[in-house]
Amino acid sequence: MTVSSETAKEPFGPMSGDSKTSWRTASGQPSLSEVHSTIAVPWEGSWFRRLIAFSGPGYMVSVGYMDPGNWATDLAGGSKFGYTLLAVIMVSNLMAILLQALAARLGIATGRDLAQACRDAFPRPVGFLLWAACELAIIACDLAEVIGTAIALKLLFGIPLLGGALITALDAFLLLLLMNKGFRFLEAFIVALLIVIAVCFGVQIVLAAPPVAAVLAGYLPSTEIVTNPEMLYIAIGILGATVMPHNLYLHSSIVQTRRFERSDTGRAHAIRWATIDSTIALMLALFVNSAILIVAAAVFHANGKDVTEIEEAYALLSPLLGVGIASVLFAVALLASGLNSTVTATLAGQIVMEGFLRIRLPHWMRRLLTRAIAIVPVVVVTALYGESGTGKLLILSQVILSMQLPFAVIPLVMFTADAKKMGKFAVPRPVALLAWLVAAIIVVLNVKLLIDTFSGG
Repeated sequence: MTVSSETAKEPFGPMSGDSKTSWRTASGQPSLSEVHSTIAVPWEGSWFRRLIAFSGPGYMVSVGYMDPGNWATDLAGGSKFGYTLLAVIMVSNLMAILLQALAARLGIATGRDLAQACRDAFPRPVGFLLWAACELAIIACDLAEVIGTAIALKLLFGIPLLGGALITALDAFLLLLLMNKGFRFLEAFIVALLIVIAVCFGVQIVLAAPPVAAVLAGYLPSTEIVTNPEMLYIAIGILGATVMPHNLYLHSSIVQTRRFERSDTGRAHAIRWATIDSTIALMLALFVNSAILIVAAAVFHANGKDVTEIEEAYALLSPLLGVGIASVLFAVALLASGLNSTVTATLAGQIVMEGFLRIRLPHWMRRLLTRAIAIVPVVVVTALYGESGTGKLLILSQVILSMQLPFAVIPLVMFTADAKKMGKFAVPRPVALLAWLVAAIIVVLNVKLLIDTFSGG
């Protein structure tokens, strides 16, 4: 193991150069160096060819917005409060679209991922604390993803929960296999599973036949969301499940897999296409998250069932809908969601470790190490809690994620609004103000949740 020298640091900000110039990061090593600039982007021809060439990172990021943690919070919200929390899903998704666009802008304009940028900008103790907070978020994320995948394996194949949790460790080898074939293979794998999830829930929406007027009314914000502590707890869980801190690190790195011209014009084009890619992909995430809550509201809330456990939802879905395949579709979508999200979380763990700590290890060792950091606590928790309490654990993990959000969001907004760091690619003042508003909302909601939690409110 070697750690790169501090003397390799370069100024943090847009660098001049053309497409033949190697654009090094502050550590002397580009983010995800094994796949950096490996996917060519044609800047001539139809706009559709350019969109397809740049499509991929947004869908990988969208995985985190429909992982098993979302299922737990959406099921709890829909079964307990009907369609009311659809407004939270929509607002959270709009926040995510803005923040992911900023993450892509940072990666393309500066050649640094968010972890590298934080290490450049902050003193070492601050950078270490930010790294620790992000690792905690990844562990919380993996808690949800591994438990969700293990539950899906149990429902479909009868594998015990702990055994399923251990099987999910194999995703590190799946990631190695796909990455060795090229980053496009990894993106294609992710998109294929996203299609499976969307189709499964599309069918369940048709089977549930929810009242359209009630669904549309659910997208209108209600003051009860803030005044009701129980509803607020689930709402912040939805926020944590939707806007994931490690996704900001992930996106700022994987947009750099595209081989675009390293000039102001090339970066401007890349930022535009990356923003379009992530926006389209996150609209798919909005559909899936909404579909989970709508199905829960239409099937469980309408029948007076307060469902917080994924296994309980699986058991009740087919009997209440009167269609045997409904539960199977639910479990298949859950398995696809879990596989997708554990792969992208493992990749995010690598980006965070390399960016903050500059630890340079062989690719296979890095991925096994970052996976182990997250999965060991998951296996311990799963062994202790066994078959019960997984729903509460899943929701708690999403609240922990939400608590870590300010530590990723505030530096991201600081960097992308700073003309000294971003040059001409700094976001306009209105966008910066909106981003700061989003950051403030996140902080205020988390403070209120802490007060309610510790005061017993």
